[in-house]
Amino acid sequence: MMIPTEPIGSIPRPPALMAAFAADGMPAEAREAAYRDAVRDTVRAMEATGSPVITDGEQGKYPSFWSYCLDGAANTVPEGFDIPYAAGHSRRLPRLTRGPFRYQRYADSYLRVAQGYARAAAVKQAIISPSALSMLYPADPLPDYARDQFIDDLLAEHDTEIRRCLDAGAASVQVDFVEGRLAMQLDPSGELLNSFIDLNNMVLGRYGAAERARLGVHTCPGSSYRAHGPAFDYADLLPSLFELEAGNFYIALAGEAEPERVLKIVGQYVKPHQRVFIGVTAPSAAAVETPELVRDRVLRAARFIRPEQLGTTDDCGFAPCSSDHSASRAGAFAKIRARVEGTALAAAILNGGAR
Repeated sequence: MMIPTEPIGSIPRPPALMAAFAADGMPAEAREAAYRDAVRDTVRAMEATGSPVITDGEQGKYPSFWSYCLDGAANTVPEGFDIPYAAGHSRRLPRLTRGPFRYQRYADSYLRVAQGYARAAAVKQAIISPSALSMLYPADPLPDYARDQFIDDLLAEHDTEIRRCLDAGAASVQVDFVEGRLAMQLDPSGELLNSFIDLNNMVLGRYGAAERARLGVHTCPGSSYRAHGPAFDYADLLPSLFELEAGNFYIALAGEAEPERVLKIVGQYVKPHQRVFIGVTAPSAAAVETPELVRDRVLRAARFIRPEQLGTTDDCGFAPCSSDHSASRAGAFAKIRARVEGTALAAAILNGGAR
């Protein structure tokens, strides 16, 4: 029995790409060259860790994983929904000013670039959820563009993005659902969370069992900025989370204060056809986990989750926003290597080997 292991997505960007993002008036050709160089180096470095599944490191997602698909949209303005972070600052989503809602870029464009550089590893693709993008619509209805029409357009665009990634050969498509824990902060009753679940299932429910086996959902409290989640209990999120019609769930755990309690909840609610990738490395922590620590975290999880339903991942992406400087590239790859090696150590023990 092998235990699958996958990254979440983002890797800190190299200085040349950060400079390209920050520069005003840089020619498009120079920015594209910096982007492709960053993807090539990221793919090769991630493959060198031994990871059987890799990403492009989200090198080209600008300005962030929240809104990459809207970069350059003429019908949005920056002053949208305010997302609070535990450190006291906030980030804003764009706000839609008129219809129709359309993606400016689908994530398969990133996937295809990474596939061109990958030598052996499979490439997965992370995308943003419709529930996150639903927050783009303003509180006051837009003239001539009702919210119901916006939702129809949003779901159609999300469906298109998933199908394009699957058709391009993505090993898996991961829907980023960090707003799940944010929903509990905004509405502790759970009504908002359930509306998010229902909205996402309006797309996920369109896929058959074979396709859902390649679809996953990621939840975490945020990476380097330590967003909204830590003040809110996983017990308020997890029962609803597993109602999402996906085959894989990527759940931040390494940074949790009570991981065994969380694992008990996961074991109680995960369905037989679902796989749980538990976080065994914490991108927000500077110290690099050892393979032995990862091994022990996997073995602990196997006490609560059937090993055949178990996988490993990182808690979050290492640099979800294009301006992130909080983590180093070298540290990110070291943590990924530890995850890969530690997962293999645990699998060997679960297969009957000595500890």
